[in-house]
Amino acid sequence: MLKKSVALLSLFLVLSSCWKDKSPEDLIRLKDKFKSQVSTFENKKVNANKIVTKGLKSLGALKLALEETKNEDKEFAKVYGDWEKVNKRVNNLNKEYEDLKTKAANLFLAMEKQTNSLSDQTSKKTLLAAITKAKTKYNGTLANTSKAISKLKLLHNDAVEVVKALEVAAALNSFDAINGQMKSIEDRVDGIMQELNVAVVESKKLYEKKITEFGNE
Repeated sequence: MLKKSVALLSLFLVLSSCWKDKSPEDLIRLKDKFKSQVSTFENKKVNANKIVTKGLKSLGALKLALEETKNEDKEFAKVYGDWEKVNKRVNNLNKEYEDLKTKAANLFLAMEKQTNSLSDQTSKKTLLAAITKAKTKYNGTLANTSKAISKLKLLHNDAVEVVKALEVAAALNSFDAINGQMKSIEDRVDGIMQELNVAVVESKKLYEKKITEFGNE
């Protein structure tokens, strides 16, 4: 009797394991994780934008303060601090991007695995083609996002360089050469943030349209 019970239990565990491999629950869980990561990335992008904008304002305030030769040490310390916060936000954004990329890869892998378990060859072929198309497009978006984050890092470095240059300009009492550098930094912010916003929009589309459609097949 004991042997029979053990055999039945073993069979139940094997069947449970097989069912788990083909269950859509894992796909649903990964979809929810991806959706949550999209939201997190969007929030980090918004926060980074706010901090960069604040940094630009403080950079302009520093230039004005130096031209009027007041509170030099205090203003320099404040601006250095603001751009250190920019650096931290950019690094955080990059971390969230890496998490987004990982969760997207896991989700596509789960979709492919579930599709490959289908017995209907026509449905399998159609769905695999759709997944490949969506993945190729989204990977392009992720690559562009990585480039935008790299641009943010460069912008941060350039801003710190301007602060250093302002120290020399203050000693010389000549600020004209700095104007072009500051204008370049200001002009680049909106474009970079728009590029990052594309990643948010495309991620939402992927979840709300493409993957939801797949889930309803």
